[in-house]
Amino acid sequence: MLSLSVARRLSAGARASRSLQGARTSGGGNASITTASRSSYIRRPLATAITPLLRTQIPSLFYSTERILALRTGIKKGEPLPKTVYDPSRETENCGVGLVASLKSVASRKVVEDADEMLIRMSHRGGVGCCPASGDGAGMLFGMPDAFMRLKAKESLGVADLPPKGEYAVGNVFFPPENPDVLNDCKAILERLSKQRGLKVLGWRVVPVDNSMLGQDPLDSEPDTEQFFIANTGPKKRSPRDFERELFRVRKMAEEEAASILGPESGFYINSLSSQTITYKGQLTPEQVSQYYLDISDPSFTSHMSLVHSRFSTNTFPSWERAQPIRMM
Repeated sequence: MLSLSVARRLSAGARASRSLQGARTSGGGNASITTASRSSYIRRPLATAITPLLRTQIPSLFYSTERILALRTGIKKGEPLPKTVYDPSRETENCGVGLVASLKSVASRKVVEDADEMLIRMSHRGGVGCCPASGDGAGMLFGMPDAFMRLKAKESLGVADLPPKGEYAVGNVFFPPENPDVLNDCKAILERLSKQRGLKVLGWRVVPVDNSMLGQDPLDSEPDTEQFFIANTGPKKRSPRDFERELFRVRKMAEEEAASILGPESGFYINSLSSQTITYKGQLTPEQVSQYYLDISDPSFTSHMSLVHSRFSTNTFPSWERAQPIRMM
């Protein structure tokens, strides 16, 4: 927006233009000459008013990248400018996020172990309560560990052979602790919605955990965690993209229906539901994630990539569902 002085000078130019126009037309004479003279005299006062503004005030309203860097970093004119706005003194701000991936999309145990080490090394980016064993939250998103899921589906569900990779989905689901009635009701909601969308429900698997290292706060609200297996089979078999869309719809509708019955933050929460990725998370410290979820420490658990997250709770209290907010990528 132009400054007040700029507006005044433009207004003065416009008034001068109108007065000159009136002087020319009131003097009589040839109409064509009057028209031409009016045209030339209308432009001159405006140009006279705007030209110095273009040279002085208006350029100051726009900053170059170098000027913005100088303003943000406080570096004076003539001093060397940094290539980025990164400042090492701000290293402790916000949560920590990291990604480990195989450039060839080859699943391996090393990717899982490197992701776990990366998460642990970001402990300084996360927060803890007065008890060091009560973390603000941490989690790991993995590319679907296909070989591991096939093994567990056979052991826990009796499914001899899962559909090809990408044709089935596994979701990690939180349920309110020590409440079997609510657990069964929430399962029924998920199963019903999945069948309504034309998906085949394969079954449930209890996720093995070890909570011996948790502090009192996460123990008090520790949910029951189970895995939901769904297949993209049957008369309504969809493309991989449409399959993901249906899984998204199932998750959203299930969460909304459960919230309408149980209320918000009831303890029912779907960490992820996808054919491509799966998320393990909780109100944990970065060191506790792979210790708590025994799946991650299983040698057969492999993946081609992992995105890790260490949470620093700012304007909300820590909770199991607020950890690792990334469900897909």
